[in-house]
Amino acid sequence: METLKEDHLMSRPLTGHGLGVEVRGVHLGGDLPDSVIETLRALWSEHAVLVVRDQQLDPPAFLRAAGIFGEILPQQLSKFSLPEYPLIGTISSRDLPVVDGKVHVRGENYHTDHSNFLEPPIGTMLHAIELPSYGGDTQFVDVRAAYDDLPEDLKPRIAGLRSTHVYESSRSPRKMAELTPEQRAATASSSQPLVIQHPTNHRPALYLNTGRMEGIEGMSEEEGYALINYLYEHATQPRYEYRHRWQAGDFVLWDNRSVMHQANADFDPAEYRYLYRLMLKGDALKGWQ
Repeated sequence: METLKEDHLMSRPLTGHGLGVEVRGVHLGGDLPDSVIETLRALWSEHAVLVVRDQQLDPPAFLRAAGIFGEILPQQLSKFSLPEYPLIGTISSRDLPVVDGKVHVRGENYHTDHSNFLEPPIGTMLHAIELPSYGGDTQFVDVRAAYDDLPEDLKPRIAGLRSTHVYESSRSPRKMAELTPEQRAATASSSQPLVIQHPTNHRPALYLNTGRMEGIEGMSEEEGYALINYLYEHATQPRYEYRHRWQAGDFVLWDNRSVMHQANADFDPAEYRYLYRLMLKGDALKGWQ
């Protein structure tokens, strides 16, 4: 298997289809040479999911690590943030309800983060602080490859189509975090392309979030949702997947313009699962023509 070296940095692909790359031999919270930073950014751009092992990042170090890849996006919900470091969000099993012996996680069903924002975050990152003894994996699917594999006669038909993304779709398969009436009134909505062009590598990709999409603009409700469901089922096939099984100290960064992701609640609710979370500011998405 191909291994890249830059000083002590070593990397290897995590799947045979190009999604996901594992990196060892760097400390993201320290001072990194420009050559290593460029290598990390290039690996992220190519593989969309960057997994850096064996990190021990306190909040200031986690913030510095995020700065390698972009500008930090402020948290949407302060109740899930660190009080001393409000830019850092948390994912804690202790914040989640238990229903029929199973934790109800916030990120079930494949989605891309904050797609209702006019300028959605380009990336999301998690750092594992405490993990259960099993379960709690995060799954990713490559929506670039999924677009590539669509029937050729379908591609021109969906180019230029758009969908309105809201905080919680009327047909959302998952329940979003509760908002106050004031928060709900201030929540963004946006019109997003159904097929986007990545601003860095220029690849086309499907842009889907069944939790936020209100049909397809210019189509009847049933026709629009039928198309969304068809594309979602196509994009979430196992052949496009990388499933991340968390290890202590993992730092995982993914590209919201290249993948969808989902959380799993298949761990013992009596055990503690706790991760830091940050997002990176993005720009308005460009549609693929």
